[in-house]
Amino acid sequence: MTPTLILAAVMGGYLLGSIPFGVIVTRLAGAGDLRQIGSGNIGATNVLRTGRKGLAFVTLVGDGGKGALAVLCAWLATRDAGPMVQVQLTALAGGAAFLGHLFSVWLKFRGGKGVATFLGTLLAAAWPVGLIACATWLVVAKLFKFSSLSALVATATAPVVALALGRPWPIALLAAVMATLVYFRHAENIRRLLKGQEPKIGGDKA
Repeated sequence: MTPTLILAAVMGGYLLGSIPFGVIVTRLAGAGDLRQIGSGNIGATNVLRTGRKGLAFVTLVGDGGKGALAVLCAWLATRDAGPMVQVQLTALAGGAAFLGHLFSVWLKFRGGKGVATFLGTLLAAAWPVGLIACATWLVVAKLFKFSSLSALVATATAPVVALALGRPWPIALLAAVMATLVYFRHAENIRRLLKGQEPKIGGDKA
């Protein structure tokens, strides 16, 4: 694993992750500047507040897909290397894409909360871990109707699942670092959850 390959994985992943799909699709569709709508977040949940479910779906796929694409590109670049080199580089690329979403160079190093990119990255890097994280999100959302709570539970369990399934340590570390940053990004949501002021999926409060 050469320094050039590492730099390419990190920079390529970061630039992919920096693409603000929510901002782009809402502007192209004439729905306005997403950063001035609802919570101001650039993710699919806030796009839903425009009333355009199709735009929200495109944003979800784009934000998840850019993390997955970064991992896939790194995997292809190291297909002739050893398995540990491959998993290390894919983890670096996926982590860089996640950071790109949170701190987009195109948005003056601001960005989203990273949940879709978290899930897309894990689905590509370790699909059983990513699949369980997605299922966890869906179950918690169904039971409690809070998008933020679903994200917090799903991301917190992912590193544990990675270790329990015997995934290589770079995958568990990637999941843990991303989960920590998701919690950091959801600090205000956590405060509202504790106060019973967090809006539920669909708009109602607790």
